[in-house]
Amino acid sequence: MSRLYKFLPGLIICFFTAIFSFYLGEKIPLVGGAIFALMFGILLNLIFHFDDKYLKGISFTSKKVLKFSIVLLGFGLNIKQVLEVGKISLIVMIFTLSAAFGFGWLFGKLFDMNWKLSSLISAGTGVCGGSAIAALSPVIEAEDSDVTYAMSATFIFDIVMILLFPIMGKMLSMSDLSYGLWAGTAVNDTSSVVAAGYAFSDKAGEFATIVKLTRTLSIIPITIIFSYINQKKKSQESRSSSFNIKKIFPYFIIFFILAAIFNSIGFVSTDLSVNLVKVSKFLMIMALSAIGLKTNFRDIKKSGFKPMIHGFIVSIAVVIVSLGVQFFIGQI
Repeated sequence: MSRLYKFLPGLIICFFTAIFSFYLGEKIPLVGGAIFALMFGILLNLIFHFDDKYLKGISFTSKKVLKFSIVLLGFGLNIKQVLEVGKISLIVMIFTLSAAFGFGWLFGKLFDMNWKLSSLISAGTGVCGGSAIAALSPVIEAEDSDVTYAMSATFIFDIVMILLFPIMGKMLSMSDLSYGLWAGTAVNDTSSVVAAGYAFSDKAGEFATIVKLTRTLSIIPITIIFSYINQKKKSQESRSSSFNIKKIFPYFIIFFILAAIFNSIGFVSTDLSVNLVKVSKFLMIMALSAIGLKTNFRDIKKSGFKPMIHGFIVSIAVVIVSLGVQFFIGQI
């Protein structure tokens, strides 16, 4: 009981910040609870100076609660959807993911960026926005300021895409299927995909949402690959020949996979699945409020504009590659 009590003050702050952020996110889905949570967390950190009494619970929330939210997210995924969207969708996704991480690595090097921040922006752009950033950050042991910057960059580009995608889709005379595939593979956050998809047509919105949920499954190989990269870099920095193979497979990703499998085989009812995903979203917002509470605004300012330019280039690359692959295979 005493162990729980030491986390309680920080947990309470994160909980109430999350409730307010979740409420605003429901009212203004274009922004979303995650961004509100980060903003309020940073603002509270600027106003108040939290001592160790609060920091223990805040740190617990940003790490343990975040991982648990990722596990619950798995109950909203269905591996059968991979088969439903067809091989054309998978081909486009493979190319867009390659573009996101390929261009991310290249321009991260050119801009002399922190590789962890570069990877988070690439994951947010290529995989599924905030969920991918949240899943990858503990695996590569990213700084809180890097997570905040990556989230902010992804949010800005999503707003632009929501506004421009339907207009561009009409200009290109795209079909519902091709536009849905484009939005589902190129727009980042789920709520943004839904907004951009249904702004074109109901059919495009439905297909874009299915493609987006399928794209979320790529969290699994991405986190394992980057866990390996991080472990390799750590062993090189310490000049140690020892390499812990167990750390390549983070326990929360293993449980995430199991959750997706249970949901796919019908072990979890539809109602329970929906409710677990809602809990997952709230806990993720709670964890992101904790990350905001731990983030020093000066650390974000130090990063400058290069990461934002990096994110813009990666986003443009993903948009163009998604269109290009569809054109090449005759989908457009």
